[in-house]
Amino acid sequence: MATTHKARPLFDPPILRRAVIDAFTKLDPRRQLRNPVMFTVFVGSILTTGLGIDALITPGAESAAFILGVSAWLWFTVLFANFAEAMAEGRGKAQADTLRATRRDVQAKKLSKPEYNATRSLVSASTLRKDDVVLVEAGDMIPSDGEVVEGVASVDESAITGESAPVIRESGGDRSSVTGGTRVLSDWIVVRVSANPGETFLDRMIGLVEGAKRQKTPNEIALDILLAAMTIIFLIVCATLLPFSKYSVAAAGQGSPITVTVLVALLVCLIPTTIGGLLSAIGIAGMDRMIQANVIAMSGRAVEAAGDVDVLLLDKTGTITMGNRQAVEFIPADGVDLPHLADSAQLASLADETPEGRSVVVLAKDRYGLRGRNVHDLGATFIPFTAQTRLSGVDFDGRKIRKGAAQSVEQFVIGNGGSFSSDVHRHVDGIARQGGTPLVVADGARALGVINLKDIVKGGIKERFIELRQMGIKTVMITGDNPQTAAAIAAEAGVDDFLAEATPEAKLKMIRDYQAGGRLVAMTGDGTNDSPALAQADVAVAMNSGTQAAKEAGNMVDLDSNPTKLIEIVEIGKQLLMTRGALTTFSLANDVAKYFAIIPAAFATTYPVLNKLNVMGLATPSSAILSAVIFNALIIVALIPLALRGVPYRAVGAARLLRDNLLIYGVGGLVVPFFGIKLIDVLLVTLRIV
Repeated sequence: MATTHKARPLFDPPILRRAVIDAFTKLDPRRQLRNPVMFTVFVGSILTTGLGIDALITPGAESAAFILGVSAWLWFTVLFANFAEAMAEGRGKAQADTLRATRRDVQAKKLSKPEYNATRSLVSASTLRKDDVVLVEAGDMIPSDGEVVEGVASVDESAITGESAPVIRESGGDRSSVTGGTRVLSDWIVVRVSANPGETFLDRMIGLVEGAKRQKTPNEIALDILLAAMTIIFLIVCATLLPFSKYSVAAAGQGSPITVTVLVALLVCLIPTTIGGLLSAIGIAGMDRMIQANVIAMSGRAVEAAGDVDVLLLDKTGTITMGNRQAVEFIPADGVDLPHLADSAQLASLADETPEGRSVVVLAKDRYGLRGRNVHDLGATFIPFTAQTRLSGVDFDGRKIRKGAAQSVEQFVIGNGGSFSSDVHRHVDGIARQGGTPLVVADGARALGVINLKDIVKGGIKERFIELRQMGIKTVMITGDNPQTAAAIAAEAGVDDFLAEATPEAKLKMIRDYQAGGRLVAMTGDGTNDSPALAQADVAVAMNSGTQAAKEAGNMVDLDSNPTKLIEIVEIGKQLLMTRGALTTFSLANDVAKYFAIIPAAFATTYPVLNKLNVMGLATPSSAILSAVIFNALIIVALIPLALRGVPYRAVGAARLLRDNLLIYGVGGLVVPFFGIKLIDVLLVTLRIV
């Protein structure tokens, strides 16, 4: 299994230093304007700074110390909102710097035509264009992304995937895609370049992992619009309060009009500054968690869609099952001793280097004490497996021992003058119904029995499917097996449904049918034949080891090429949505509590009855306002770790998630400000700051 990139510490010193600098560079008004909530705070900071300087020059009713104190904490709020975004971006930029270190300009052996013996010339990799053909030999760096058109080689992809073990890349099939910046360790390959300079997979990865280039998702845009609307509403409210306050003072004959400083403080505390300051950081951090899982998401939209997925299409082989069928049982024909069947099965498998063949040898050794023998030492002739014969075996000491598919072995037995007994047919059918693969063993004209090969379901996968079901996600197994075998494995694995004898057309139709019913579908794939379905799926995870067509069709690329990663991707997507929902709930509830500090302080002198709302018992109007502004800034700082790490993921249903969200972050958002603002008020009074 591939290793994922090591997660960086939350406050990695180099990232921290860069984020502090970026927090100030993001004070550019053009950058601030992208976030309406924080732009309002930014303008308020400038306004109160001007008022504070004016109060220093021309003392008025409001002290310069109070105005500048409010201004300082408003600047603090803006800077820490910038800092949160810069921290999230910094983690992506650090990953991008690591990727850049792997990219270098190398000399490429350009070929005149796609053949090993073609005329070659040395050129700079930066001059290569799409459809150029290059030769890459042992020790050479692959100069650009491409497809292997000739040859086979061992390739070190550790710079891209983090996996230390080399992988095999060869022409044809689903293992033909190569990535620029990786190195050939042995043999040679001819590669057709599939990207122009600046358009390689590595270039796209560098651009994608840099948080500053992340596009906002539809839900995030919708939330931005909501926050902007709330900001405009409260801005209008606060703008009308000044003339209303002057009118009220004149009419009541008591009190004093509300000041611009207090209005700005009121506006900042009324608008949802907490979620406004953290929203961008939450989205960027979600993509960073994908990167830590060795998954490159082509957009924030794909990460968010992963959180909304309610149907998962999973390949059987390598995802639900181990991928290598294992011999689990020898079933002898009538009149055949079990040890004799085991001995013959082992002899037929001694030269079979496939996982299935080795498992037959191991089963015979472990269960019947038959030590492995060397075919060449026995003077035996090995009969290799071919797609035409569908059987293999040995000719040994006058015996012709074969093992293979039932139909092929039956033809072999009949061809040698024998016949297939009904009990062998019965065993073959029974194994198939149970989801196994039957291999028949024969010695010349006699069928000796059947080997039960079973595709082993991965440990713990059934429990993962139960968790997904609790989240309201339907799991569908995709397999090329016949319906009987597929049904047996689906039942053992615990999936909700299956598609047997799957073709590209069948997979595409299934995805469209689910989408027509309003479902969001996720799937994985690595082959060109998976491309149509990947292009149709809402979340399409292409394996990095797969074909270029698959990677271009998907909206995510798994660098580890681990099909089970799809489950982790869905969890990361849901964690992103949970984090955004939790902090939005906390922010809105948080604002309600701050009303009880600001409103009495602003209007109690004109309307003494409003003092009843001062349930916190804050000392003075000045301390109340300054305490609320300070708390408003500090709560953003306190929530930065949660925004970057994300809310802990739990596999629960939507109803329970909503309930817990309201109880923890809703009630918490109401209660925490009462204690926080009161504590700050006590400190301000004790230290005689106000």
